[in-house]
This record gives sequence, structure tokens and C-alpha cells, in this order.
Amino acid sequence: MTGIIALWAAPRSRSTAFFRSMVEHGDVVALHEPLCNLVDFGETTVLDRVVRTPAELIEVLTGIARTRTVFFKDTTDQRYPEILADTAFLREAQHTFLIRTPAEVASSFYALKPDMRVSDIGIENQHEILEAVRVAGGAPAVVIDSADLVTAPEATMANYCAEVGLPFRPEALSWQAGARPEWERSDRWHQDVAASTGFSARTSQYASTVENDPRLAAFSAHHEPFYQLLRAQRLVTA
Repeated sequence: MTGIIALWAAPRSRSTAFFRSMVEHGDVVALHEPLCNLVDFGETTVLDRVVRTPAELIEVLTGIARTRTVFFKDTTDQRYPEILADTAFLREAQHTFLIRTPAEVASSFYALKPDMRVSDIGIENQHEILEAVRVAGGAPAVVIDSADLVTAPEATMANYCAEVGLPFRPEALSWQAGARPEWERSDRWHQDVAASTGFSARTSQYASTVENDPRLAAFSAHHEPFYQLLRAQRLVTA
């Protein structure tokens, strides 16, 4: 298989664990947040090449995808106008989405970034990408819910792989604990997965939640309709 598989993930949706599993999968060139890196640091590295613009990134990914499968995950607390404007990329790549309830995203994100904005929850941006893919004539989106990923990882990943045309490898559901060089610059966001060896349904406890913080409740409420629209399309595990 060749081509590009994009995972557009809500922040704090266990997407780095998903990336970690794809590294273990072995049949893909797995990239961690290349677009986020462009926004936050002005550059990203793809294999041995330093890339500095979204247009250049798409060009490099497209070149690699002629002979190999490229998988990248990015979080949607950022908005990516260049991606939304690139009709060919929207149509030709396989676009997949990892969602999580906005209430859970809000409390987890706030714990790391108390000056967060409503857009940081990212689910509205996910829906915008999904709609842009539809308008561009792309393949139907593949949507998985973070709750399904941690409660039924084998079934969820098997379904995902079947949808995107990858062989399912049960051994990719576990990995060695430890940090990865791909997320060194944003390490504080990935402490949980660095300590993990597989998908876990463990739920963290937070001092500020939608139950006791009106601001977080308002942020969550803004994104709830978009979450429900995405969730209505999610892959359902048997």
C-alpha cells in the first residue's frame, strides 16, 4: 500500500498513544505532529529533510507516498488554513479522526495550559476538516472515539486498519515505555504515553472540570454539537 493517512486528533485524546502504536506497526512512515511543529517551532523534520511550510510538507509527504505509506497525526487545537485550501490533498489523502468528549478534553488540556482558549479543544476544527474533505470529494472519513480505543483497543485498531487498508498487527498494541525523539520539544504533553506500554483506560483526576469551572463548561458546550456530529460517524466495535 502507498499513500497518505492523516489522523486529525482532538488534543488530549490519547493520540500520541495511537502514534506510538503506528510506530510499532512498522509498515508506515510514522510522523508526529508535523503541522503542529510548523506552527509552534517554524519547522519539522520528515525523514532526513527539514520542512518549513505546509505546502512544502505536502510536497514531501506526496513524494514519499509514491512508494511507501505515510501516516501522520496532528492535533486540532491549531487550525490549518493551508490544508483546508488544498483541494487535491483533501481529496487524495485518507483522512481519519480521533475524537474524545469535549468535557474530558477541557479538563485535561486546562491542567497543562490554564490560559487555554475555546478553540484549543479542537473538535470544531476536526469537523471543519471533515466537511472540507467531503466537499473536495475525498473518501468517507474514518472516525474513532478515544473511549473505544482504550476499552476495546484490539477491535478498534483492527477496524481502523481495515478501513485504511493496513494489515492489522496485534503486536503493535504494546510498546516499550519511554520518550520518543519525535516529541522531545513538546515532551510535557506526552508524559503519560512515555510511561505507558499500551492503551489504558485509566482516568486522571483534575482539580478543574466542567462540573466546577464555568469557563470549561462553556468551552465544552461549544464543542459538544461538533463532537456529536463526528461521533455519529464513528466506527463501532462489535
